[in-house]
Amino acid sequence: MTSRPQPDTRDAYPRFVPLTTRWMDNDVYGHLNNVVYYSLFDTAVNSLLIEAGALDIHGGEVIGLVVETHCNFFESLAFPQRIEAGVRVAHQGRSSVRYEIGLFAEGAPTCAARGHFVHVYVDRDNRRPVAELPTAYLDALKTLTP
Repeated sequence: MTSRPQPDTRDAYPRFVPLTTRWMDNDVYGHLNNVVYYSLFDTAVNSLLIEAGALDIHGGEVIGLVVETHCNFFESLAFPQRIEAGVRVAHQGRSSVRYEIGLFAEGAPTCAARGHFVHVYVDRDNRRPVAELPTAYLDALKTLTP
């Protein structure tokens, strides 16, 4: 039997992105719907890549396609809470990256949810994996590697 996942503390993440919840994010049970967590993961990672000058969503030659996702939930989050997303790179391959994200209620010492997704970076036009990640991505990923 495997041990139950435990929430991370803030020191597990080298970078944080502040995120705002929205009224529409809450479900009938009064907390963020599970699909919203995945949207927040995507927003946090891509915000950092755009900020670093690596990701150009409109004209870049390289784009990241999500090929795997996962989330563990530890506590509920709900609108109007502010969230801080901790981001780290857990694995970097030739054309793929596994990002791990912890969603923290603002100021909380442990994450309410922790997830990951894997991007495979591909040529925008032919959708084939790149031979190697561009320098701008490599530089951005260094800032996310603990």
